[in-house]
Amino acid sequence: MQVPSERVDLVVEHWPERCRGCERLFAADEQVEAEASRRHQVAELPELAVTVTEHRLHAVGCACGTTTRAALPAGVTGSAFGPRLQAAVAALATRQRLSRRQIAELLDELFGCPVSVGTIDAIIGRVGEALSDPYQELRAALPAEPVVHADETGWALAGRRQWLWGGFTPALAVFALHQSRGQNAAKALLGETPAGIVVSDRFGGYNHLAPERRQVCWAHLARDFQAVSDRQLPADRRLGRQLLKISQAVFVAYDAYRAHQDPGRLALEIEPAQQKLRALLGPASRGRRQKTAGLARDLLKRWESLWLFVEHPDQVGPTNNHAERCLRPAVIKRKLSFGSSSEQGMRTTERLLTADGSCRLQHRSLFGYLTEALTAVNAGQPAPTLIPA
Repeated sequence: MQVPSERVDLVVEHWPERCRGCERLFAADEQVEAEASRRHQVAELPELAVTVTEHRLHAVGCACGTTTRAALPAGVTGSAFGPRLQAAVAALATRQRLSRRQIAELLDELFGCPVSVGTIDAIIGRVGEALSDPYQELRAALPAEPVVHADETGWALAGRRQWLWGGFTPALAVFALHQSRGQNAAKALLGETPAGIVVSDRFGGYNHLAPERRQVCWAHLARDFQAVSDRQLPADRRLGRQLLKISQAVFVAYDAYRAHQDPGRLALEIEPAQQKLRALLGPASRGRRQKTAGLARDLLKRWESLWLFVEHPDQVGPTNNHAERCLRPAVIKRKLSFGSSSEQGMRTTERLLTADGSCRLQHRSLFGYLTEALTAVNAGQPAPTLIPA
């Protein structure tokens, strides 16, 4: 794909030397366009090299016997690496999920900048420190958001089991690592009583949420219904197939709503599915099949949480797919890195994942944001916010 003319750095004009018919040489005054010129663009990288600036701090002796040495100017820290290089290292580790060793090899091969693996790790740690205030700002803002999609996945701290929790809005992604998968971890991320609606699966860690503030994911329910239909007893299999038909009807009705945008019509189309589901769950909850009865009782108990998307279709959908998509890059990173090796490493990881996820949702450059944050912190100023205006 060609770039616009205003982004072209160099234009080279080519004129034919001779006629392709009679092979007569063209004179200089015959270089007149017979047809529109044909554009051919070639994109190329310049020779890459890190620019090294040496600050020489001279010392001057005074007649009073005191020697005074110049100080580093404002914005220049004691680090041997500038904000852009540090931001690039952190972005490669987070967005591209490269290992410390791979980043060191890349810096040496592409930029002629030999850096040890330990130095790479120290740079990533410093970037994590620079993100402390923006991260805490997002943690404080999340419980007040009108809709939050929440999910969690396993993590590791030096081989010990941990949990990575995530809360996601259309523009924000907040990650938090916790040793627990219980309600205390969910409360720490989402708040005791979130102001808005939380979309989640049926996991008990979210049971502190009021039913009118929690939308249960129907994609997860469809998996539960499939599990019922896969059981050995004919009664379970028959019930499972009926439940799956109801979930399909729910998705069809919501897809239709996205086209017609009529909440009243959505409610009318969902009502038969509600009636059929309640008619099936009542007898199943009193049955002797323990797993099936437990599922039925649980759904009846959280009945209101199944249908918030019908009451607030402009805010909430019937699935938690947004959270699963936002969590997926972190899951891939975990599989490649095997988790964190220290508590400080976990704090750095949750901050970098938060910056990466939020920048991705805002269609914002992670490298650009990290550069701005490091430049600001080096100058003694607060790092820029991750909350969009």
